[in-house]
This record gives sequence, structure tokens and C-alpha cells, in this order.
Amino acid sequence: MFIDQVRITAKAGRGGDGMVAFRREKFVPLGGPAGGDGGRGGSIILKVDEGLRTLMDFRYKRIFKAASGENGMNKGMTGRGAKDTYISVPPGTTVRRADDDQLLGDLTEDQQELVIAKGGRGGRGNVHFASPRNPAPEIAENGEPGNEIQVSLELKLLADVGLIGFPSVGKSTLLSVITSAKPKIGAYHFTTLVPNLGMVSLPDGRSFAAADMPGLIEGAANGVGLGIEFLRHIERTRVLLHLVDMSGVDEQEPFADYEKINAELAKYDPSLLERPQIIVATKMDMPDSAENLASFKTQLAAAKVEAPIFPIAAIAHQGLNDLLLATADLLEATPAFPMYTDEAVTTEKNYDYTADQTAAFKIERDAEGVFVITGEKVERLYQMANLDHDDSIMRFARQLRGMGIDEALRAAGAKNGDLVQIDEFTFEFVE
Repeated sequence: MFIDQVRITAKAGRGGDGMVAFRREKFVPLGGPAGGDGGRGGSIILKVDEGLRTLMDFRYKRIFKAASGENGMNKGMTGRGAKDTYISVPPGTTVRRADDDQLLGDLTEDQQELVIAKGGRGGRGNVHFASPRNPAPEIAENGEPGNEIQVSLELKLLADVGLIGFPSVGKSTLLSVITSAKPKIGAYHFTTLVPNLGMVSLPDGRSFAAADMPGLIEGAANGVGLGIEFLRHIERTRVLLHLVDMSGVDEQEPFADYEKINAELAKYDPSLLERPQIIVATKMDMPDSAENLASFKTQLAAAKVEAPIFPIAAIAHQGLNDLLLATADLLEATPAFPMYTDEAVTTEKNYDYTADQTAAFKIERDAEGVFVITGEKVERLYQMANLDHDDSIMRFARQLRGMGIDEALRAAGAKNGDLVQIDEFTFEFVE
């Protein structure tokens, strides 16, 4: 089964909790705080594996969770950091955030990596909070929660040359002859249901990747036939071999077919017509092919189409050498076409693309009169607050006051004794 689109959920590991501890050793008076930091949580990282060709591995597993870091320990020892979780993807995979379709990365090179969910940092132990005013603090932080995100993975084959044309024009036959690929070949339409990729090697040492694109018929861009299911794979190609059947067996009009395929490409993405095309007249070993080719050339000339034409008979291996040499020459003269011209693609390995904060916090009052405070920053602050110790509670209260939450609660009508809720934590508002 060929799978080229999936949606996965990635949850990075939480950082380990910092520790509240003190040195109690003989001959060490006033040993002081000795609580260590928590370890870093594991991240979720996509990594390109050039041995993969589809997203088949995601068929049954689409939720990935990284391990959390270990808690800090006594004597100032830091907890062990968790290992990152690597997910292998084939080259040519684009990564988008599922909720807003933002482009996050385009993975095209072997071993290329992209962090899609960053592990939380470990919480600080009480060794970091000692001061002349408080030499023995009972303050420590919990580990930072890891990022959680849903991303869409879309595979676009990394082929230099794309074979396009109506069903049964000979795309699979040509690919099987010029490469070692073994596509399914049959005397009926839509024999090929998935793209096939193969490498072409020439006697002069040059080589290129070629892929046949199944399902192109009139109306494909509107969902007819296989629709636009595999048109995305043409986007990375630099040269298109446009195959046109000259046999006349199916009573098809070659020039009309040629125009219909180009029209479907234009509907899907007009920039696809900017790619240079080589017209391949197929099945030239059939009785009426020569006559049909002559008529086809006349119509091309009338339409002022200047694309080169190469007649071939793939099964008989006729005309293939000239075609492949011309294709290789054209590839050398054709630069890669830019993708995502209207979108920014991140290249930072550790890029963190959590949602932008529109506000630090928001206060609403529920049906029971409780003031509910929401916001990524304040909720993360609560999750990292260790409320098992009085010193930590006072520090958390000072942080809330520093964010302006006290004043905002008064402005919202909060009075002494009203209940306030942050995440799962509920407390009384005290003037």
C-alpha cells in the first residue's frame, strides 16, 4: 500500500522535578541547600531515512510520546535527561502544523532532522534559590511540560523527471524498460494506482530519478478518476515527459489528449507548465502510428508548440537512447524550481513553533462565580510551581502578582474570599 499523507500526534517528555534537600553531614555545619535539578525531557524529532519510499510505517502508529527526565537528587545531583525519540520519514516529506496548515519544514536530504515537539527543561532545585536573606530556601521547580502538537506529513516524491499522460499511454512500460522498477502493466485503464519511482543510468555515467504519475485524465484536478491524489508528486520534478499514444487503438485524438493533460496541470498548479516538457510519441510500432504522428506534428506547429518530440516503441526498445540522452541534457540545463514561494520554511534544527501568545492571561467568570484564569504562560507557571512547600507557594504568589493578575482580578470584580482557578488549582482571593 502506498501512503503519502498522514496526521500524527507528538508529545515531548516533561522535564524532571527539581528537589528540595539540605546537606546533613558530620563536620559540615550549616551545610545549606543541596537539591539538584531535574533532567531534560525527550524531544520528538523527524529524521530522513533515504531507504524509505512511503509513509507506510505510520499506518498503525500515529501517536508518539517521548520519555520524561528524571527528578533531581540530593547532593546537588542533576537527574538524567531523557533520550530523544527519532521518527524516520522518507526524503521529500513536508511537515505542516495540523491546526492552521503552517509549513514547518521540508525534509529532502538524508539524515536531515526537524524537532516537531521540544522536551521540557528540568526544574531547578533549591540550590538555585539560596540568598543572603534566605540561605535555606524550601523552593524548587517542577519540570517544564513538553510540547504537544499534531502535524500533517505529506510525501512528494523526489523525482527529477515525471512521466505524465492519459492512462494506458505506456508510462509504466517505459519506466520498466529504462529503470529496474517493476510497475504493474496491463491492457486496461488505471492499471497503475500508485506512483512508481526508478533510477535511470546512462552509458556516459549520468543518472536521474524518474516517476510515473497515475490517474491523470480530463477532470482530474476536479476529482475525476484518481483526482489530484498524486498530482502533488509532480511538484518536485524539473522535467516532464509527456507521453502521447499514437496507435489510435482507443480512437483517442493525440493532440486533444495532449491539451487536456496540460489543462489539468494548469488547474492544479499553473507553475507546473513552466517546467520544460519533452513530448514522447509512444507505441510507434503500431500500424497507424506514423500517420497519426505526422498529423500530431502539424497540429503542434499550428498551435506554436515548440517542445521536442521523440517517437519511441518501448517494448521494442526503439528510440529510447535518444530520448534518455535528451532528457539528461535538459535536466542539466534546468535548475530546481522553487517550492513554497509564499511560505517560510524553517531550517533551524531546534525551532520551537508553539502557538504565539496573543495575551499572557485571560480572566473569565464561570456559572458558579469562580474566576477562571487561562493562558499558556500562566498555566505553564502553575505546572512548574512546586506547591508542597510554603516558600514555593509564596514565590508562586509573587509571580502572579508580578504578572498583574491581582490587579486584573480586582478590575474583574473579585472580592475577598472569591474563588480563583488556574488549571486544576483553586484558591481564595485575599486582599
